Amino acid sequence: MKYVDPATRSVGGLAKQEAHAGRVLIAPYIIFFLIFSAYPLIFSLILVFHHWSIVGPLEWAGLDNFAELISDELFWKSIVNTLFFIAIHVPLQVVVALLLAAILNEKIPARSFFRATFFLPVVVSGVAVTVLWKQLFSTDAGLFNQVLAWFDIARVPWLSSPEWAMPSIAIMATWKNVGLYVILFLAGLQNVPRSQYEAAEMDGAGWWAKFRHITVPAINPVVVIVLILSTLGGFSLFIEPYVLTNGGPMNSTLSGVLYIFKQAFGFFRMGYAATIGLALAVIVLTVVLIQRKFVERED
Repeated sequence: MKYVDPATRSVGGLAKQEAHAGRVLIAPYIIFFLIFSAYPLIFSLILVFHHWSIVGPLEWAGLDNFAELISDELFWKSIVNTLFFIAIHVPLQVVVALLLAAILNEKIPARSFFRATFFLPVVVSGVAVTVLWKQLFSTDAGLFNQVLAWFDIARVPWLSSPEWAMPSIAIMATWKNVGLYVILFLAGLQNVPRSQYEAAEMDGAGWWAKFRHITVPAINPVVVIVLILSTLGGFSLFIEPYVLTNGGPMNSTLSGVLYIFKQAFGFFRMGYAATIGLALAVIVLTVVLIQRKFVERED
């Protein structure tokens, strides 16, 4: 009979116990992923080839949903609206967040208080914040127009004008989300060695030169992350136009996600809504890849 070292046997048994414990610990995540991620994704891919109204059975549609999507002017308008929102929101978000982070990175009074204050809107309910801003944007009694009236400036139809509605939503969304990106930029700024700034000052570099040649290259990875997150958030635009304008006026604030919601739960066209979602995902991926190509740098 072959001799087995008790020490080796105990090590092998311990390894098996650890492997079993690992499988037990990871099982809840796997179950969660299969139910809430894998299944919806697979089912949505099936839906793009079917008509389905929730209450009825699936009906084979072939490529009908894709053909309708290509000729759907309202879908393309929702994409243009979303890109217009991103064109305003993302640059504004990056500039404001970086400026606030630079200020909060300095030794100013009550610095911790201001850091917490800027982050507070991020954790507040999006619906509650949007309802509050709807009151501020009111044409007749809103605070913004009251301030303009003090300076004898004509009232602005913030949410009732196709020209002003989407920029107004972009401003509101920037205020709501800027705190998160302030924290990200602040973490990046705190990792920039002070010795580099001191050496640049000895060489006579001014504020702009230090910012351009030291700060920006050092926080480039953070800039890429902020751009990607802001862009993903922009393409996910839903709560703000849904609560503020419901996509109006004249569909000027109809976002891609809001259009999906209306097709799915307004007209119960689940197959077509899934097709819009797939197209939107492809557009998001394309935009993000383009951003990385032009923004990301090698060290």
